[in-house]
Amino acid sequence: MSFNAPALAGAGHPDSKTGARRGATLAFAVQGMSVAAVYTTVPAVTEHLKLTPLLTTAMMVAVALTAGGGSFLGLAAIRRAGPVATMRGAMLTAAATLVLIGRASDEATVICAYVLFGLAVGALDVGVNTRAAEIERAYGRSVFGSFYTAWSVGGVVAALLTAGAARLEWPVADGLTLQAGLVLLLVFFVRTHALPAPQAPSGTAVEPSLGRRLWGRLIPFGLVLLVVYVVESTVSAWSAVYLRQTLTASLTVAPLAYAAYQAGTVIGRAAADRLVQNLGTVSVVRMAALLAAGALAALAAAPNWPFAVLAAGAVGLGASVLAPLCLASAARLSPTASEAVLARLNLFNYVGVVTGGALSGLLGSTGHFRLAYAVPAALVVLVPASARHFTRPSSPALRESIPRTL
Repeated sequence: MSFNAPALAGAGHPDSKTGARRGATLAFAVQGMSVAAVYTTVPAVTEHLKLTPLLTTAMMVAVALTAGGGSFLGLAAIRRAGPVATMRGAMLTAAATLVLIGRASDEATVICAYVLFGLAVGALDVGVNTRAAEIERAYGRSVFGSFYTAWSVGGVVAALLTAGAARLEWPVADGLTLQAGLVLLLVFFVRTHALPAPQAPSGTAVEPSLGRRLWGRLIPFGLVLLVVYVVESTVSAWSAVYLRQTLTASLTVAPLAYAAYQAGTVIGRAAADRLVQNLGTVSVVRMAALLAAGALAALAAAPNWPFAVLAAGAVGLGASVLAPLCLASAARLSPTASEAVLARLNLFNYVGVVTGGALSGLLGSTGHFRLAYAVPAALVVLVPASARHFTRPSSPALRESIPRTL
């Protein structure tokens, strides 16, 4: 059965835009849920298989490295089958890897499962962001924040499910299988809805390829993404381990820092689009960066786990808006090649994930997790210097210049 045929008619119709936005929202939620399910179960998987801290760190770095490769697989898939088909395939693969991680019986199996997850989440990442850029162009106003709100909601749900499963003393395999089932359920609601093809304003040539000048304009966004994902990986991949090892929290409590972080991102991203319209992108980026830096410093100095949970929530509130605004501004540099721009920009994303994950893991394995949060706090202070490169979405007038049929 095909989901495509009924929806392809009337590209640019309001119902088509609404349907496309709904499907992309679900895909972002699935990505957030999958990532959270993996990261919040790291302590349980480590204890179940008796993995060494160094091997755990290596696996998290491997996830980031393979995700970088997965983004280019996703780019190839988008060019061949489109972003929606790419999203569906990546979501199905992510669901399968959640089951594999939970039911792995030895080190080799779990390493392979984490690597496969990295490939899937990398392909899903470029798929959802490409689709989000298409939808924002169709709307002609900022909507990227709403998609990342769904990402964060998915993360909160997954983190709370992990905590609940630990509370009920479920094996990690059962908890991850439950989350995989939820991912599969959501996949069936992601359908294809046609959108207007991108077109430059009248009298402006469309740039057909990524030239050197465009690459130079991508660098500020890449550096911001790198810093943001150092923060993201430090909090996401290691907050549960930080609470467990440094602040002596239980397995039930350990996932709550991640849940608080994602709850903060829900609030920040839900407000992002309106804040951009009222204050402008540059002001929002600067304020968000300063809030994130202060909250990271508080997390590094946390005297106990309740304080750390609150600080993690504040980090999410500040850091949450930076990635969607960064990706949206970068995609507007070359509307006809947004998937290529985003795939290459994702390289900075995964360099940040690798840097943050590896640094935090190495410091944590030697008992210095507090320093692992202090270093990103210093890096985030540098973000406001790049804020002037961020742009608003195209105006509704530009949107009217786009053809109504494909």
